[in-house]
Amino acid sequence: MEELKGLTLAEAMAEKDLVDWREMNAYSLGLQAYMYGFPLIYMAELRHLWVTNPEASFYAALNHLHIKTELATATNYTTGGSPNNDTLYAWGWIDLTKEPVIFSVPETNGRYYVIELADFYSDNFAYIGKRTTGTKAGNYAITPPGWKGDLPTDTNGSFESPTPYALAFERTAVNGEADVEEVNAIQSQFKITPLSYWGKSDAKLPESHEIWAPYEAVNDLMGDWKTINRAMTENPPRAIDQTLVTMMKQIGIGPGESLDFGHLHPSVLQGLKRAAIDGKKMLRPAILEGGGLSKFSNSWMIPAKIMGRAGYSNEYVFRAAIQNFGGIICNDPAEAVYMTAMAGADKQHLNGAKNYRIHFDVETIPPVNEFWSLSMYGIDHNFVDNLINRYAIGDRTPNIKKNEDGSFDIYIQHESPGAYKEDNWLPCPKNEFYMILRAYGPDESIIEQTWIPPVIEVVK
Repeated sequence: MEELKGLTLAEAMAEKDLVDWREMNAYSLGLQAYMYGFPLIYMAELRHLWVTNPEASFYAALNHLHIKTELATATNYTTGGSPNNDTLYAWGWIDLTKEPVIFSVPETNGRYYVIELADFYSDNFAYIGKRTTGTKAGNYAITPPGWKGDLPTDTNGSFESPTPYALAFERTAVNGEADVEEVNAIQSQFKITPLSYWGKSDAKLPESHEIWAPYEAVNDLMGDWKTINRAMTENPPRAIDQTLVTMMKQIGIGPGESLDFGHLHPSVLQGLKRAAIDGKKMLRPAILEGGGLSKFSNSWMIPAKIMGRAGYSNEYVFRAAIQNFGGIICNDPAEAVYMTAMAGADKQHLNGAKNYRIHFDVETIPPVNEFWSLSMYGIDHNFVDNLINRYAIGDRTPNIKKNEDGSFDIYIQHESPGAYKEDNWLPCPKNEFYMILRAYGPDESIIEQTWIPPVIEVVK
């Protein structure tokens, strides 16, 4: 009987039904490897761009900060990425390959600021700022993975980075244009100092713009895999990822693996090339659907609670698409929650051919410990140019008109809603757009997703 079963199976496996198992195996594993490794590609691209190109939107040597001294507008910031109009930014790539660094922060006198620290896989590992360390001046050491040593006695704490390279993203709250100069004075006091230079006030800090470039991947379909292998060798995966890393090594992907791939079977190479092509194609649809983990309610997309550290939950598609490709690095929900609206109550994509209204009653005003804002973006992911130069509206917007019971309406349309309503007007473009509601210092009800933004009504 067993022989008959074997014979039947053999007969069923006709030559026309046979597939290239090596290619299919490499393709299957390759898709998983591409999602896991995509942040390494994107972070390597941004690091090289921001460290070596003076024309980039951010430019600073390793272990230095590029500080934005103006609020983002529709005219001075046009590189996409859904910027905010609530804070001033500073970005900096941290190099821990030789030694720890010390991040110095000034007294902000209660003003909200935050320094988000993320590893090379885009997962956050620490925060410095009002919520976590307060607003007093301080010095915080950032150490390489596994580093053992003595730190200066005048440091206020230390954080171990999981990778030798890390990204710091600083935001300081600004209350409109009149407040910018005061915030600039605060920003000028943020500083990164290599440990060996600490305490040497007259020493000139090194300014290195030397960093390797990601591999070309348009004409060379193995280019992304070369970048992944080199970046993963430079920034080894965490121990919790070792099962996946072991599987990836079967197809020549992982830390310490070759960059020429000449030893791989041609079918494996073909599978990897297909995986790189299709892996890229997965990202944008995944963003539109919230990475499969986000919550949709009242036409708002509310990111999953793992936002900011998705890799620690082994959610690599979400990390690649939403956390990294969609945001480079994203805040933990405890720090800030960003909720996105792409459709109105009619389930149609938001479009300036229609007029919309959001009604906030006292119970539905975003419950936050810091502040909230609603920002407008065109489909190019930039602010929308408009006659009143308003790119966001929120609890710090002056002169918002409220009803006697404390409720208020926000009018979202291309043309003015009339002089009386203009204080509550968020201008939109003539065509499609989307909005982001940012809640800084969110209440537990926002973090736990029991508070939901109101519906976006279509006004007839």
